Amino acid sequence: MTTTATRFERLSIHFEAPVVLITLNHPALNIIDIAMMEELASLLNEIESQSSISTIVFEGAAKCFSAGVDVAAHAPETVSSMLEKFHAVVRALVSTRKVTIAAVRGHCLGGGAELALVCDFVYTTDDAKWGFPEIQLGCFPPVAATALAALIGQKRAADLILSGRSIGGAEAAGIGLATAAVGDAQLSSVVDQCAARTATLSPAALAVTKKAMYAWDAMHFDKGLARAEKIYREELIETADAQEGIRAFLEKRTPKWTGR
Repeated sequence: MTTTATRFERLSIHFEAPVVLITLNHPALNIIDIAMMEELASLLNEIESQSSISTIVFEGAAKCFSAGVDVAAHAPETVSSMLEKFHAVVRALVSTRKVTIAAVRGHCLGGGAELALVCDFVYTTDDAKWGFPEIQLGCFPPVAATALAALIGQKRAADLILSGRSIGGAEAAGIGLATAAVGDAQLSSVVDQCAARTATLSPAALAVTKKAMYAWDAMHFDKGLARAEKIYREELIETADAQEGIRAFLEKRTPKWTGR
């Protein structure tokens, strides 16, 4: 059976058992704002209880995966709520019994890249733009700070997080941030083939296998993310530089760092 859900404002959902396709639909750059976080959390909770679904595919609308979390939500008065809601989505993906696949085109930055990196399979176009640019705003990416080194190694993680530089899809695949990089014309086919393979397998076996595969990492990730979130709320966002970086981005100007 094929169905398409229309009750979400920030997401488009297409269900063809046992696969559900979730499209981040907040043009033009599919910014992950509070509304999208809440919709994702609600949808993932629903999906988790549906035995007819074994595989979740994520993509972005308009040839862009996501340019990240809404910068305005990083302001001191909203940052705690933003971190709680976004990390609830990430934790749901880390703990899900479903196989998760990310199909990445265009920008995949900040929170968008964090969303992709916690998926089981990640397929990207060669020319996609990956990165964690938060340091350029005087901030840091808590999920990447917690999980990226285990995925690609400490030195490569430090290179990306501490510099904020962007890399292409081919390099992302080369360092293990993505499963594979392909041409734009091939991406949909490769993702469909991956989803088709998992669709032939036992959902129960996939769920238990994922639990066994990630048991050790999941324990450390949960504790690490809680610590990173605490540092972000209680230390980082209290600095003048973090507040200046966010204001400068919203005002479209170069930040003036004071080191405080």
